[in-house]
Amino acid sequence: ATTIFCTVDAFSTSTRCAPSNFNHHIISKSTSLFSSTAQYQEQELFYAAAGSPSVDMNKYNVPITSCIENWTAVLQAETSMQSAGIFLKAKDSELFVDSLKYTIRRGGGLGLILTELAGGRDDGVGITIIEEVVAGGNAEGSGIQPGDSIVSLTVKKSVAKGMNAEEERVSVATECLSYDATIEALMSLPEVVSDDDEVTLTVKRLRRQPKISVKLQYPPSDNLPDASIELFAGENLRRALLTRGIKLNDKLAERFDSGGMGDCGADGTCATCVVSVGKGMDLLSPMKQQEEQILKKKPR
Repeated sequence: ATTIFCTVDAFSTSTRCAPSNFNHHIISKSTSLFSSTAQYQEQELFYAAAGSPSVDMNKYNVPITSCIENWTAVLQAETSMQSAGIFLKAKDSELFVDSLKYTIRRGGGLGLILTELAGGRDDGVGITIIEEVVAGGNAEGSGIQPGDSIVSLTVKKSVAKGMNAEEERVSVATECLSYDATIEALMSLPEVVSDDDEVTLTVKRLRRQPKISVKLQYPPSDNLPDASIELFAGENLRRALLTRGIKLNDKLAERFDSGGMGDCGADGTCATCVVSVGKGMDLLSPMKQQEEQILKKKPR
């Protein structure tokens, strides 16, 4: 399936509200939707093939001023991995959109001030972010940051089934909604029935792409100076070296598959070479089954 991306005009700079004209809403004690005291649930991160981060990802957070300038959205066609829809995206290629979940008590309000960056459409599409985490509110200390955008909320609801009561989860999606549509979605959640009621917020956050420095040392016979390059975390190492003009070819190298001579002229076309990492293996993604099979005979 082909994935189609296009920038939605409603999210251009010309439609973004100035800070002095922001619409504010504190989801607080004025509504019975949320009641009780704060609870913080630390978010455990996991990045697909990269696994859990080895550093504190909060060091890559960006200030709200940068969020205001860089939040945008794309219209995506349906794929085998994701349904069609409008999704948040970063304008700056050096930023990425992270997803996090936080669970807090519902009583007394979330304690969040929401701000609309784009909206005014009849279909309710827009961009709404958190402008401020209210001091003393349920979200204080939870890890939620100004500049985050709430994309969904989930609560538990008790449903009577015959003689028994079963618990079910009720969720509302709020990604790429205007301010008014976001508030309408929040108010549609079931009412609070217990002081222990909680709500799980899924937020999207803009973060700087982590970068790493790689030092390359050539064999003494090549008579070439050491080189240092900077990569984005998660880049394919072999491909990154080739795109930066670094030749990986060794005319005397053996193919990892057949054991014969592997010499493609360093163009990266034969796909039969491997890179030996002398130090820093803990910074690489875990090996997958195919890579383990390839390196089984020569684990280096």
